[in-house]
Amino acid sequence: MQIGKNSVVSLRYKLYDAQGKLIEETEEPIDYLHGGYGGIFPLVEAALSGKQAGEACDVTLQPADAFGEYDATLVVMEPQDKFPANIEVGMRFEGVASASKDALIYTVTNIADGQVVVDGNHPLAGIALLFRCTIEQVRPATKEELQHGHVHGAHGHHH
Repeated sequence: MQIGKNSVVSLRYKLYDAQGKLIEETEEPIDYLHGGYGGIFPLVEAALSGKQAGEACDVTLQPADAFGEYDATLVVMEPQDKFPANIEVGMRFEGVASASKDALIYTVTNIADGQVVVDGNHPLAGIALLFRCTIEQVRPATKEELQHGHVHGAHGHHH
């Protein structure tokens, strides 16, 4: 079966930065619902259209095609007393970006002199990426998957 709208695609991937450094790879296949449901980067989805199980695909993603450009306005310094006593670099907190009112996940990047620096950018924002994948399986989506807009079962969403 070829990958097309309303098919469930199971694939393994490796994600590299522009220098070829491996950032992430799947241990188990991931599944997504193909056809504009937002389960995978749009450029990757476009590149996978028409392919079949066993085929491979490499897609270069510029920051705008993946996790966005780095936004320096999302780096904020706050008084340390606004945070829990056990605050550490690397901890993550949900917060609201003042300009957009959107909820973001902020990562603590520095703690010094009673101040905490948090960054609301995705860790891969501003980075060009290479998405390299191999298609494991392609199947038609179930009626329930189409109604919900995501994959159910094995490597997908469980209710």
